[in-house]
Amino acid sequence: MAVGLFAILDDIAVLLDDVASMSRVAAKNTAGILGDDLAVNVEKATGFHASRELPVIWAITKGSFLNKLIILPVAFLLSAFLPWVIVPILLIGGAYLCYEGAETIYEWLVGHEATQVAARDSADAAEIVAREAAKISAAIRTDFILSIEIVVITLGTVVDASMGMQITVVSLIALLATVGVYGLVALLVRLDDAGLYLLDLSASRTRVLSTCLAQVGQALVDMLPPLIRLLGVVGTVAMLLVGGGLYVHNIAAIHHGLIALPGLAANLIAGLVLGSLLVVLVQVIKKLRS
Repeated sequence: MAVGLFAILDDIAVLLDDVASMSRVAAKNTAGILGDDLAVNVEKATGFHASRELPVIWAITKGSFLNKLIILPVAFLLSAFLPWVIVPILLIGGAYLCYEGAETIYEWLVGHEATQVAARDSADAAEIVAREAAKISAAIRTDFILSIEIVVITLGTVVDASMGMQITVVSLIALLATVGVYGLVALLVRLDDAGLYLLDLSASRTRVLSTCLAQVGQALVDMLPPLIRLLGVVGTVAMLLVGGGLYVHNIAAIHHGLIALPGLAANLIAGLVLGSLLVVLVQVIKKLRS
């Protein structure tokens, strides 16, 4: 009986080692998308009143978990029975990301109303709530598209493994993506609060310690606005890169047309062109409807 127990423990150890090994490979393959996901979601999760930042991030995180619960079983079923459907789904998602990125650039250029802070002080409470809800919905939609790509790429790294191994590794990466990304988003948007806490703390400490705490606190407070602006730009570029990359990698004509360019440049140009066309199309439709 002891021999049987040791055999079971050995099998479990081998299984866990295989899961860890495949998870490392999957994490490496999705690292770029996870970086894009972080940049995009920092941009989506900012622009709120300080008192609403964490509740909003929590709302987006719950939406992200729900996205994964929807995507994972569908991805496993499609991979097993309808693998040809995955690429069209990715292309639809890529078009949405390109549109989001190009629309953000359009709003920067024309000063569109949507660029206003979601929870800026306003006499109209309903307007504040509507802006907040709109940004949360947009963040969850974007997370849905990026989650699809993360899941599909991870699934591709374990495609030759057993179904049990596929489910374990892909689910683990999906969970880590949500917890890791939104945990970092929460830390980034609360840097200023950490800085203010250190400034308050410095008032009751010795001179040397007080000076150090005050300098670090002030640095954190001063660093957040340019950091958020930078991540907003990076997030917009990331949407164009990810969306454009889906078309470059999956449509032969686009791939061959941009083959002379470096990979990132090709992805960015494809994303900008497609996104701009979609923005023009949407604006024309709005004009016609109005």
